[in-house]
Amino acid sequence: MFLEPHFKGQRSGWIEVICGSMFSGKTEELIRRLKRAKIANQKVEIFKPKVDTRYDEAKVVSHDANYILSTPVEDPRKILELSEGVDVVGIDEAQFFGENLTTVCQQLALRGTRVIVAGLDMDFKGNPFGPIPQLLAVAEYITKVHAICQHCGNLAVFSYRKSSEEDTVVLGEKDSYEPRCRTCYSMGNILDFGK
Repeated sequence: MFLEPHFKGQRSGWIEVICGSMFSGKTEELIRRLKRAKIANQKVEIFKPKVDTRYDEAKVVSHDANYILSTPVEDPRKILELSEGVDVVGIDEAQFFGENLTTVCQQLALRGTRVIVAGLDMDFKGNPFGPIPQLLAVAEYITKVHAICQHCGNLAVFSYRKSSEEDTVVLGEKDSYEPRCRTCYSMGNILDFGK
């Protein structure tokens, strides 16, 4: 797909993706980058999916209770109209948006906007999640963050769901999910019986 720059001759922006498992610090890193942009007097807008109401309806909140105000949106195309003239756009929980998020991010970058996207790269089954794989393919910068496996202490890259629900999207916290390394993830609920 060919995307035309918003203004001819304008320097383009770029896309940064922060990905990893649950409890790996994705949102914390997103908030850190956005706060630094604000310190640099850049105009910043933050968005999150309307469906994510775990901590707050209008704030992007990390598991450590660090937060930044945001605008909840249902459709990523709304981000385009709400970020006209913005220097930096932050998007949290990007895996909950549809595939058109990639096109939106590319259009923002062509406008000259720095786009910082955070999200899970895999669902609880270990499959690529939502638009994240496409965003990884077109991003200029990628940061993969890691949690610590709750069972062995190794680096965790998987989000293990402790409940038996099969829907891909099930909002939850530490009561529903835990980070696991590849080995402990593959052992599944065998590890739960030892608790």
